[in-house]
Amino acid sequence: MQPRNMSMSGAVDLSAVKAAAEAKQKAEQARAQRSAQPGGPQPAGAVQLVIDVDEAGFESEVLQRSTEVPVVIDFWAEWCQPCKQLSPILERLAEEYAGKFVLAKIDVDSNQMLFQQFGVQGIPAVFAVIAGQALPLFQGAAPEPQVRQVLDQLIQAAEQRFGIVGAPVDPEQAAAARETTQAEPPEPPSDPALTAAHMALDSGDLNGAIQAYENVLADDPANPEAKLGLGQAQLLARVQELDPQVTRKAAAERPDDVEAQLAAADLDLVGGHVEDGFGRLISTVQRTAGADRDAARVRLLELFELVGPDDPRVTAARGALARVLF
Repeated sequence: MQPRNMSMSGAVDLSAVKAAAEAKQKAEQARAQRSAQPGGPQPAGAVQLVIDVDEAGFESEVLQRSTEVPVVIDFWAEWCQPCKQLSPILERLAEEYAGKFVLAKIDVDSNQMLFQQFGVQGIPAVFAVIAGQALPLFQGAAPEPQVRQVLDQLIQAAEQRFGIVGAPVDPEQAAAARETTQAEPPEPPSDPALTAAHMALDSGDLNGAIQAYENVLADDPANPEAKLGLGQAQLLARVQELDPQVTRKAAAERPDDVEAQLAAADLDLVGGHVEDGFGRLISTVQRTAGADRDAARVRLLELFELVGPDDPRVTAARGALARVLF
């Protein structure tokens, strides 16, 4: 998927005089405070270049930090395949740029309020915050050269208009700090067959991943990880050859065409429009009967499992489906 907008032009008015003056003042004060501390500036390793942010920590980790360094926000989700292509690029560049910006990763499934406040239309979506002001950068998985171009524009604008330049950071120490904060108990030994299935999915070998997950489930039918992986691989395989414009046009013109609605709902989910996909299929269930209704209902239940039974969007959609059925 190509990004919608790789240019900062017109996204947000970064030249607001008052905001710029306040940002410069805050940045100068912050630098003065660091220099006044015993031993001079803080150790480079004290700054993390890649951070996981939730709603509770957004003000301190993003808004406050954005007065000292540009903060780039990566909106992602575990089930989003394009996110898995873009996130490693952003993380690698955060280390390479060594303190010129900080990457904040926000899981949209766990932070719906932030997802809505930023007006995110689909994921992956990348925003920036400078001096407390948010601006959209691009949406969709983009190639590294274009991502670099946007980051360079962002860093230049932050310095020229706000006086925000960040501070040099040792990438190795920053990575070590992130690993420390993310330390988890050792995982149990992995299943080689399941690991092979995951690797096939991550590499884009969807047919291989489907077969591998089915092999795991043949021996362990209740394996939740294999069930989820199989559902993800099947979803991505279904949308792989779809033309989004043609598919959505067909769904809009033929509301009673179940196959058209199923295809559009799959695109909705892959694009991060989870509630749209659910609503589309619930409406299809309401309009149809017999085998068509069963097909829409079964697909909807499959998508529920992919998003997760505890997700509030699933809870709401289950209620709506029950009202339609009963």
